Parts: sequence; structure tokens; C-alpha cells
Amino acid sequence: MNALAATNRNFLHASRILGLDSKLEKSLLIPFREIKVECTIPKDDGTLVSYVGFRVQHDNARGPMKGGIRYHPEVDPDEVNALAQLMTWKTAVANIPYGGAKGGIGCNPRELSISEQERLTRVFTQRIHDLIGIHRDVPAPDMGTNSQTMAWILDEYSKFHGYSPAVVTGKPIDLGGSLGREAATGLGVVFGTEALLAEYGKSISDMKFVIQGFGNVGSWAAKYIHERGGKVVAVSDITGAIKNPNGLDIPALLRHTASTESLKEFHGGDVMDPNGLLVHDCDVLIPCALGGVLNKENAAEVKAKFIIEAANHPTDPEADEILSKKGVVILPDIYANSGGVTVSYFEWVQNIQGFMWDEEKVNCELNKYMRKAFCDIKAMCQAHNCNLRMGAFTLGVNRVARATLLRGWEA
Repeated sequence: MNALAATNRNFLHASRILGLDSKLEKSLLIPFREIKVECTIPKDDGTLVSYVGFRVQHDNARGPMKGGIRYHPEVDPDEVNALAQLMTWKTAVANIPYGGAKGGIGCNPRELSISEQERLTRVFTQRIHDLIGIHRDVPAPDMGTNSQTMAWILDEYSKFHGYSPAVVTGKPIDLGGSLGREAATGLGVVFGTEALLAEYGKSISDMKFVIQGFGNVGSWAAKYIHERGGKVVAVSDITGAIKNPNGLDIPALLRHTASTESLKEFHGGDVMDPNGLLVHDCDVLIPCALGGVLNKENAAEVKAKFIIEAANHPTDPEADEILSKKGVVILPDIYANSGGVTVSYFEWVQNIQGFMWDEEKVNCELNKYMRKAFCDIKAMCQAHNCNLRMGAFTLGVNRVARATLLRGWEA
């Protein structure tokens, strides 16, 4: 089942639980706007190459639309559509005043030079600049993009609209980025994990963790888990996987990956088959990479008692059912990885006010938002006798539906 079908299925399940009117349900499901643009750039060797860019703006009932821009060879309209819809529910679960959007360009950034990436980003911004904006749609980094990409978007957008730091989040600090933003998704994952484990009378220091994906989210999550006394017994990224049953030395691993950009040749752990990582022995599994990694083929073999969905849509619906029957507790993506968009909201607020916060305030506010959202999800679970995924979906969908009705959607 692809990401869009799975997201629609979760939405429709939540809609039935909430008893939404069928016309309102259909209105909430259909994206506000879908944008597809052609981006032609000269490569460094002088040849011309074209890429297709997308931006799906899903819903703006609760505020400006918000969502990342990814550069990845497998970017396609269905995936972008699903992720835009997920952002609508995610921002509502976090209770920040945004709707959902997502965008991307079908390219491999590893095959593009920095100057080619810059040209591509600027052309993409030229194509969509009149459809994004501080109070309309606020992009952010995603897979294959970073703070530098956002700096180029900010600069290109500002050529048309005047200096507008709040048009993107995840910017460099020197251009109005927020302290704490880089670590935010990983730290939010840890705050969410702490809230979940506390429900079972446990803490991070009691647990063994496996982390799939040692990029921005996974590496920060590993750092904070290690600092709290948790044992990270295995990690993987696109270069391979390593394990240590006594716990990896995370600070040493972070230094190693910073200098080599690879897990290879790290001496504090044994090489393992990356395909075996998801079913490796642990208490808590944190998928931080691509979607659909937990499926009907491997779900029955998962040994973790808790799964924290740091990636978007890492668990297929078939896997969801298998894992639920096994008694595995899943903290859903629309809550677990919402730390990034929450601190993006803080960055936007700081830019609009022209008043920047220190890192301690950012992290303190993030902790408050994550804990409050977890309490709100638990309340929905109790009210509707459902699991955490449906608790989160009913919470998000209900908030968007209420905002839509209050604004007078049939007018």
C-alpha cells in the first residue's frame, strides 16, 4: 500500500470514529492546491537538464500551510500528496496554527554540484514564489535539502517580495534561523519517548534502543538517548549498520560520522546486515529513514516492545495490524516527529516578532508542546477506546474539522 492510500485509510478511520459529515470528510481529504512545475537549468558542463518540481498545499483552515521540500529521485505526486496531508494532521496534533503542505523535486542531490543545486533551487522558487509566503505557505528543509537550500529560497523570494525571513524555516542562524532547530526533530522524538515510557513506569535509562537512519534525526535522537542513560545497541544508515550489545559509544560515533560521513570503519561496534536491523533485539525501535520499512514481510519478526515513528509513514497498515496483535506499542509519526515543525513554528514566530530566543527557551517550549500533545492524544484514546495512532489522527482531524466548520466552509 503506497503512502497516500495508507494516509487516506487512517484519515477515513478517524473520520468514522468522529462521525464526520460525508461532505466535510471529502472536503478535508482533497488538497487545496497542487502545483507542478518544470525547472530547467544549465549544468556545470553547459548542457541543459530539466527536473519536475511539486508543491501540494493541502489545507489552510488553521493557518498558513507548512511543510518540507525534499530533493530525492523518488519524489512523486502521490508521495508529496500523502506527506502534505500528514502535515495538516501533524500541525493540528501539535496544536500550532498551521495547515499542511509538502514539496519536492525529482532529482538526486548527490549527483548535483553545489552551484547546480543553487540554480535548481532558485528556478524552483521563481516558479512558485507567488504561491508561497509568510501567511500563505512556509517551506522548510526535508530529505536532500538543508539550511543552505532555505537560504537560497529566502534570497530568491526576497527579490520579488522584499526581505522576508519568515517565508522559510530551518534557515541558517545568521539569516534568522532558530537556535535548537537542527536538533528539534530528534529532541522531540526523545521527549515523546519519555512521555510514552512514563505511562508504563519506565524511563530511557532502562531501555535498549535500535535506530534505523543515522542522519539528522537519528543522530540527535541517539545523542539525547545516550545522555539520558539509554543504551543504543545498533544503528544504520545508507553506508551500512553496526551493533554493540553493551551499547555503542554515541559521542565517539558522532565524531566518526562527522569526519567520514559513514558508519564504516567505526571501531566501537561490529558490522551487521542492515536488513536485520529492524528485527534486532531491543526494547525500543526508532525508524528514522524512509517510509514503508516495516511491512508484512518483517513485522512478525520485530522484537521491540515500543516503536517510535521518527520517519514519516515507516509502518505499513498491514504491519500495523501484525504489530498491534503482538502487543507492540507504536508512537505514531504525526506526533513522534512533530518536534521539527514545532520549532519551525517558533522560528516563524521569532522572525515575525523580530525577537530571537535563546536555545534553553526553545527546548523548554518544545518539551511543553510535546508533553501537552501526548496528554491530548491519550485523552482521545480514552474517549474513543482506540490506539495511539487513531488517538493522534482523531485529535488532528477533529481540530481541522472544527476550524473548517467555524470558518464556514460551505459559504
